[in-house]
Amino acid sequence: MTTVSDQSTQNKSQHGFSPLAIARIKGAQRINQVAIYLIYAAIFAFMVFGTIASIKAFHGNQLLYQLFYNLPYALVALTIPITLYDTLVVYRYRLNQPSMIAMSIGVSTIILIGGLLFADTAWLGLSCWLGVAFLFKVSFKRFFNFLEVADLPDTDEALETEIVENSESTS
Repeated sequence: MTTVSDQSTQNKSQHGFSPLAIARIKGAQRINQVAIYLIYAAIFAFMVFGTIASIKAFHGNQLLYQLFYNLPYALVALTIPITLYDTLVVYRYRLNQPSMIAMSIGVSTIILIGGLLFADTAWLGLSCWLGVAFLFKVSFKRFFNFLEVADLPDTDEALETEIVENSESTS
């Protein structure tokens, strides 16, 4: 709960972004990192269970085949709600061009739904969602790099003030 005395310290914006907005963007960045970990887990599961399932002794093992076939799909599908939330945050605070956001989410959605309806497969659509999470990772990184660079003192101005201070102290 915000009290009156806390409001004066919370109203300091950083380059036009309120502290609440920056906190929301940081939260979205953390959640996006979870989505990326899920993608890495899906790739790892595909490689491990696919390799084990290809061994002749395990050809008849139905559980291993289901892990190889369905677990990567499930892990990538879990990233869809996360990337949709990230989409709303990135669009709200204009961290990326709206056309890029619409294109990445739109194409991924159309390919996923089209694949499920007409081709009875989801692999191409889910592979599109892999790229969306990494696109947002770059967007968040660029935003926080911008805030860090904008907080640094300008080297030319700092040099000029140092020269003026030194000339005043010598005279």
